[in-house]
Amino acid sequence: MLAMRVLADEKKVRELVDKLARQVAADLGGPEAGPWALIGIRSRGDVLAQRLAQKLQPDHVGVLDITLYRDDLSELADQPVVRTTEIPFALDGLNVVLVDDVLMTGRSIRAALQLLMDLGRPKRVWLAVLVDRGGRELPIAPDHVALDLSGRNPKSKAASEVQPGQRVEVRLIPMDEQDAVVIREPHADTSGSAIPPSADQGTSVP
Repeated sequence: MLAMRVLADEKKVRELVDKLARQVAADLGGPEAGPWALIGIRSRGDVLAQRLAQKLQPDHVGVLDITLYRDDLSELADQPVVRTTEIPFALDGLNVVLVDDVLMTGRSIRAALQLLMDLGRPKRVWLAVLVDRGGRELPIAPDHVALDLSGRNPKSKAASEVQPGQRVEVRLIPMDEQDAVVIREPHADTSGSAIPPSADQGTSVP
């Protein structure tokens, strides 16, 4: 069995980002929505938020680093890398779209929400993710999702592509060499693997 399989190549990732932008715009794209912000979770949710911001022109764009809010902090390295949270605007009364690359257990989102509430009191928070992997451990669901692999949507043909134990990873430039969504076998080291030129063996994006 291959250690890594490409589910979406660079072209399909662009289509997924466009799809996610359209979904967010349906809720927050008009002036009647009031002031709103896109806030990405490091380290790829912030890249995705920047791409969405180019298409949607929100009033504000911010970044959350949830390292110190994780419930598995004791299981990380002795000195986990903590980067900056960048919210140079008031959250009180603001509509917020929280952005992440992959939603799985829901624990990263819980940490992000706790950090948001420590920084202010938004009017409402939406969750937008590029991929919903499924496998939730907390009662958290996305408001907007571009690629649903959770199995809850009977119209999603892509859900059957992911087997229990497999990881779904989103790779985004400049964090990675190429844009892609890949399925990785457990414990397989594919960090340096190049993405093939064509991802025809993967699932087409709906």
